[in-house]
Amino acid sequence: MRSFIEGLPKAELHVHVEGTLEPELKFTLARRNGVELPYGSVDEMRSAYDFDDLPSFLKVYYEGMSVLLTEQDFFDLTTAYLVKARSQNVLYAEMFFDPQAHTSRGVPFETVIEGIHRAQVEAETEQGIRTQLILCFLRDMSAASAMAALEQSLPYKDWIIGVGLDSDELGNPPTKFREVFARARAEGYRLTMHCDVDQENSTDHIWQTLNEIGVDRIDHGVNSLEDEALCAEIKRRGLTLTVCPISNSYVSDGLKAGEIRRMLEQGMRATVNSDDPAYFPGYMTENLIATQEAADLDRDQVVQLAANAFAGSWLPTDQKDALLRQLDSYAA
Repeated sequence: MRSFIEGLPKAELHVHVEGTLEPELKFTLARRNGVELPYGSVDEMRSAYDFDDLPSFLKVYYEGMSVLLTEQDFFDLTTAYLVKARSQNVLYAEMFFDPQAHTSRGVPFETVIEGIHRAQVEAETEQGIRTQLILCFLRDMSAASAMAALEQSLPYKDWIIGVGLDSDELGNPPTKFREVFARARAEGYRLTMHCDVDQENSTDHIWQTLNEIGVDRIDHGVNSLEDEALCAEIKRRGLTLTVCPISNSYVSDGLKAGEIRRMLEQGMRATVNSDDPAYFPGYMTENLIATQEAADLDRDQVVQLAANAFAGSWLPTDQKDALLRQLDSYAA
């Protein structure tokens, strides 16, 4: 089964490009940019990655971004992720990026997106991995700040497929950003939002994403299983849920692999993703293996997870169908 999963054609729909900043690259960029890190070695840095909830992770996550200053930094960051993803047979990825975390430090929006985009173009040409970009707003910043980020993105609309919402959910419900997401929809962006695992008012927030925002996808969303009517509505709308098992095990009480199995058994479009793999160690293959072993998934269920990701992507239908045929051929 492990060998089968390693060779499986994959799509990733939930990965934060800043969350792929491995300690080795972080030290390289720090030296290049003259940034002093509060760690003496890679091992010391890794040992500091001791998270037990979302806020403790976010503190280290944002601290780590201090080394990202130039277009070349964002190019190198994105390239490193895409090389790793392609080595695990990821054929397509939709990557989040957090521009407010950089513009608030004085790094221009264009520096961020031009470095990422250049890496995307090069990786597609040289490695054959197709990607699209999702701008994530930071929910613990103001709606006005999110609107400013949205307006900064408009000259780059051809490079961005959609918008999302991440960071600390406590006290920051989806409805806080209702006007921002309405504007994003009017500008032609697809919509998704994080509904993190085991947060306060989890199911209420998922209902808000459906009825107040009108999302096209839900990130995480495991707590939907607590509400039968909510599960039924998610199924009725054909929404994809981007679950991140290994990261769940760091910020919650386990992988939620059993919940992923339940979603599959109920016909919900669950997918497995890596989230922030430099901090929650495990890229796509490791997440799929961990889920399969913990939930005792059979071969067909593993293939279904991969098919859900291709089907739930924001690619044109003909390109989805081509990737699904590739998956079917592999499984056969």
